[in-house]
Amino acid sequence: MDAMRIDYYLRRMGTEQPAWPTVDALRELHLRHLRTVPFENLSIHLGEEIVLDEKRLLDKIVAGRRGGFCYELNGAFGALLAALGYDVTLLAARVYGGGGRLGIPYDHLALRVRTVDGDDWLADVGFGAHCHLPLAFGERGEQEDPGGTFRIVEAGADAAGVCGGHDTVEAADLDVMRDGRPVYRLEVRPRALGDFVAGAWWHSSSPLSHFTRSLVCSRITGDGGRITLSGRRFTVTAPDGTREEREITADEEVLALYRDRFGIVSLDTVPTVRQNGATGRTGENG
Repeated sequence: MDAMRIDYYLRRMGTEQPAWPTVDALRELHLRHLRTVPFENLSIHLGEEIVLDEKRLLDKIVAGRRGGFCYELNGAFGALLAALGYDVTLLAARVYGGGGRLGIPYDHLALRVRTVDGDDWLADVGFGAHCHLPLAFGERGEQEDPGGTFRIVEAGADAAGVCGGHDTVEAADLDVMRDGRPVYRLEVRPRALGDFVAGAWWHSSSPLSHFTRSLVCSRITGDGGRITLSGRRFTVTAPDGTREEREITADEEVLALYRDRFGIVSLDTVPTVRQNGATGRTGENG
């Protein structure tokens, strides 16, 4: 990642290069990323190839001013943080689903980030509705965040009653909890971006993946709320959790929302779900 690409990335987020890779700078970058780079799965339904290569990810997110799902967003953000002097490790996770069952291996990509003072943080700008700020990786108590109350615990410690013993617990695994419920199980072994190719392929092609059955484009707003465009349904979620929804019929208005509210200027037609016309459930994680 060269200096020009770093500058373009930071300019998209409306910030400048930090003097040092500190935790305060990490918090600022994390929040700005969530506010400006949308979580979206449009490539799946536009027939665009998803390639887990650093240059391709940066071309899409920085030059193309698009968003993506976890592998793309955290992959690109991790590259930026590394270029800014942070020590970045890619981590694999499996997402908790219905009945407390865990998803596929390499279900999710998150980041372990070490700052200049030697502290480790869990950064994740690719999970949709999640923490707004990095979580202290070694902290086992509650961590208050605008997105909820989070805890990082030894795997199964707080989720035993939820997972029901369906899945094997590795000694080093961690469960990330939000408001008392397990969100995903995190492995601590370092991974490479190429390790996630199979997971990205499954999520972008399997009929069992909610990403192939629904459209989503979502980001955090300046007041801590969220806006989400799911096909033609536009939802505004206030910081207190109250929601306003409306269906949009005019193509021009849908494209204007993508452009004006999510910064996606490259669309000339409204994306539609490709797989069997099914809508499925709207997914905001991955």
